[in-house]
Amino acid sequence: MFDKRYYYLLKIQYLGFRFHGWQEQPDVLTVERMMKRTFAYVLQHKNFKLLASGRTDAKVSANALYVELFLNDAPLPEEGFLELLNTNLPQDIRCLSITEVDKQFNVMDAPKEKEYLYLFSHGQKNHPFAAPYMVAIAQDLDIPLMQEAAQLFEGTHDFRTYAYKPNPETKTIGTITTSEIVLNELYTANFFPEASYIFRVSGKGFKRHQIRLMMGALFDVGTHKFDIDFIKKTLVPDNGIKLEHIAQASGLILHEVTL
Repeated sequence: MFDKRYYYLLKIQYLGFRFHGWQEQPDVLTVERMMKRTFAYVLQHKNFKLLASGRTDAKVSANALYVELFLNDAPLPEEGFLELLNTNLPQDIRCLSITEVDKQFNVMDAPKEKEYLYLFSHGQKNHPFAAPYMVAIAQDLDIPLMQEAAQLFEGTHDFRTYAYKPNPETKTIGTITTSEIVLNELYTANFFPEASYIFRVSGKGFKRHQIRLMMGALFDVGTHKFDIDFIKKTLVPDNGIKLEHIAQASGLILHEVTL
């Protein structure tokens, strides 16, 4: 038994390209595994637990993810711990802040909204250095038509078509507050293509692979495999449509979480 438990909220960011997602799994490298290893090293004990506000899939990055630290027996040092933690974390993980919270705080219930970005380009193969951040579609895409289709996702809908392997009990009614495709002026690098785009989508929560299924459908609209009416049909309850195009994970970023 421990004498006392302390609670902290961490805001972290990471490049997901070499990780098999956030959640610790046997025999693969995950962000949670690296975080736990680093905490064990800097604290010199394993009397702690980490719980994230959500989970990202393999190769998905996070510009902002909140993680709750449950620490037993002794509090974190008052000065210098953030710098010590970042010094020992790998180069592709960074902790932005550490704030003490009380035991009533629940990191799973705290998020009011999550914003995801999906970066993509089209018409040519990108510099290999761009691969961890964005997906290049070889074909030319009809961007104005994709922009029109993306707006259809806004509002409250039954997103069962965009839920990965849902069962009858899966709750698929959800509300998307923002769904748009815009020119990428947020993430830039000299090895990025001259023009790239962002699919920006926000809401309180999303099902597994939901945004990647939405992006896959939008890509199919962009190549004229699907039309606007098809997207409308996918949002009608009990439509029986099964989508198979799940967009690659490496273009997806959990950009911001609003508490």
